[in-house]
Amino acid sequence: MASTKSAPNWDLRTDTATKPSPEMFQHMAQAEVGNDVFGEDPTVNKLEKRVAELLGKPAAVFVASSTMSNQIAVRTHLRNPPETVLCHSHAHIYRHEAGGISFHSQAMVVPVTPANGPNLTVDDVKREFIEDDGDFHCAPTRLIALENTFTGVVMPIEDIREIRKFANEKGIPVHMDGARLWNASVASGLSLADYAKEVDSVNLCLSKGMGCPVGAILAGSEEFIQKARHYRKLFGGGWRQAGVLAAAGLFSIDHIWPTMAKTHEQTKRLADGLSELGFKPILPVETNIILIDPSEAKVDWGELTKQLAKHGVNMDTVYGGTIRIVLHNQIDDACVDLVLSVAKGMTEN
Repeated sequence: MASTKSAPNWDLRTDTATKPSPEMFQHMAQAEVGNDVFGEDPTVNKLEKRVAELLGKPAAVFVASSTMSNQIAVRTHLRNPPETVLCHSHAHIYRHEAGGISFHSQAMVVPVTPANGPNLTVDDVKREFIEDDGDFHCAPTRLIALENTFTGVVMPIEDIREIRKFANEKGIPVHMDGARLWNASVASGLSLADYAKEVDSVNLCLSKGMGCPVGAILAGSEEFIQKARHYRKLFGGGWRQAGVLAAAGLFSIDHIWPTMAKTHEQTKRLADGLSELGFKPILPVETNIILIDPSEAKVDWGELTKQLAKHGVNMDTVYGGTIRIVLHNQIDDACVDLVLSVAKGMTEN
């Protein structure tokens, strides 16, 4: 396989931009494999067990992507339509999964905009919660879905606990899209299990900050995961010798996850430097994502990205006038230094 060391991977558009290192490729090539649909792939089994233990959950299943993981989770939780899923108004499962909840689960989504701050609180949930009170005009809330991190911002554990308590009172489950829960754990100092014990199911992505080429993990109870495997097969996700992919996940837990604190430091340094140039932060920078408003910056964003592209830096990601920058383990100090140097140099011309 081709080496990825020939040129730096300075792609700051997303943390899914990482490429397997030669060391990760070596682990993948040496993986012991079997038929995962039959539960016979030892490397997949090892990954599922390892992540389940980290989360403190009885069981886990390895799937192709976080979108598949979230959609399987929702479908597994919802059994009695008409039903509603309550989530953040900008949640990935609502905005960026191709309308999967309505398609796969035939459920309505109630998107909730937080009243204060970037994350949902129990008051937000209570405000939009649809009671199962016999009113047949409505589809009652049957699932609460949380996201951690949300655009790089860590959801406070206290808010999760309060939402969990409310959900328990209503007798409904809570799912967490923890695609970047790895980052949340590093930033907060709390374990993955500290977060996971407050929810019934949790998704963890392996292809975002963890640097794998593909994959995600869905964890929950034994009964939940057994049914989730049924839906994985239904969705076309029953893969066979998947151990070559699971090996990348095991490698990332041991070798990439420990580097996240450094990535968070680099992200904060880059955000601070851009702020000095007039780029206005939209959300707090707590992990590996920067969200900024360029409207009052001293540097023209379009021209900056053109100049950076000449140096091998891809940072051209704009959403409706808002800029998102995402760092990962293949972004080094030299890249951060270069971005800030080029940007500052443009203010002096």
